[in-house]
Amino acid sequence: MSNYQEAIQWIHSREKFKVKPGLKRMEWMMDQLDHPERKLKAIHVAGTNGKGSTVTYLSNLLQAQGFEVGTFTSPYIIRFNERISLNGEAIPDGELADLVEDIKPLAEKLKATSLGEPTEFEIITAMAMLYFSQKNLEFVLFETGLGGRYDSTNILQPLLSVITNIGLDHINVLGDTLEQIAYEKAGIIKTNVPLITGAKEESVLNVLKEQASLNNAPVSILGEDFHVEHKKSLSGGESFIFVNSTYQSSELLSPMKGLHQIDNASLALQTMEHLKEMGYPINRSKYDKGLLQTHWPARFETIRTNPVTIIDGAHNEEGTRALVDTMNRHFRGDRVHLIYSALEDKPVEKMLEILKEISNVAYMTSFDFPRSMTASELTRLSPIPTTIPVSDYVQAISQAKSNMKTGDVLLITGSLYFISEIRKYFEY
Repeated sequence: MSNYQEAIQWIHSREKFKVKPGLKRMEWMMDQLDHPERKLKAIHVAGTNGKGSTVTYLSNLLQAQGFEVGTFTSPYIIRFNERISLNGEAIPDGELADLVEDIKPLAEKLKATSLGEPTEFEIITAMAMLYFSQKNLEFVLFETGLGGRYDSTNILQPLLSVITNIGLDHINVLGDTLEQIAYEKAGIIKTNVPLITGAKEESVLNVLKEQASLNNAPVSILGEDFHVEHKKSLSGGESFIFVNSTYQSSELLSPMKGLHQIDNASLALQTMEHLKEMGYPINRSKYDKGLLQTHWPARFETIRTNPVTIIDGAHNEEGTRALVDTMNRHFRGDRVHLIYSALEDKPVEKMLEILKEISNVAYMTSFDFPRSMTASELTRLSPIPTTIPVSDYVQAISQAKSNMKTGDVLLITGSLYFISEIRKYFEY
């Protein structure tokens, strides 16, 4: 077995969660490693939906300027290594194995203290911080794993903080009201560090503004301080114009489809504008190039054209609404065959109720994952009149395809882990 395989196995065999959340274990590891996190020019991104897309836009916008950029994201879609990337390229296997060699003895040492051993996510975060500090990077983009306040990425002292939006997700961990969740996400706001947000609800904005003013952090709000104007939905994406108090763009194109994606693109653009204001050499004429290079697997991704097959990791209510809106914009009136699988802790009934609007026939299925629901459990919860349980997703795909006519669309959605499996299946 290679070192890489052993390294991955070791990472995945760590604890997932701690009863006592907090940053003490991270601080201890950073101290032992001579504080790699302090050597980084970081942009910290939190939010319920759109974190990954916003980070991807931002990474491409920065690379189009000629900067060297590191990104830390989760979860991965194809391979674990994607979580730690340099200029869009996942960390090589050998370097990942080397990082585990560096972090493993620390984890053992930490285990022997009263703090206890670090979680899987804490280990991956520490690896990313160490890796990026060893490279000569102009910027690193860190996406939170869960929440913000106690997220292991929150030991960063970033240049800028971004909160994409706030919705009800992970309510068992973060709280069951939007205000409670907003408070957790607002934990990434730092003293004098500007905050850029796409949050829209008044109650959420009030929480963010309050936390920002306590930290003397200037706030830029989408729809107030900067704006995005959708022009049209095209086969190649969404065209839009971005405006703030000092700049109005020409018509730009986001290759990622959906109105929520132009919100994410505008958050990334406003972040670029802040960097420009801070004195970084940012050339606005390269914005369109950066956006055009942006692709994000499993976000309204067309994976086959015959029949048209779309995969989307819409794993909560907001994500599902955005998916239905995008389907209506690009495939209104087409017959849609849905294949769906989800995990136990998700509001499945509500999500299927939203998907009912566009689904003519639905296949509920399952996949090999600890909390994956069975096809029959999902079928019982489905409000879609024609719902068929097919426990094997490969079988579900072939059954759906055999019932499709020319012009029909196959939509595969649900858990991001499920979509990751599906994507691998289509790649073979």
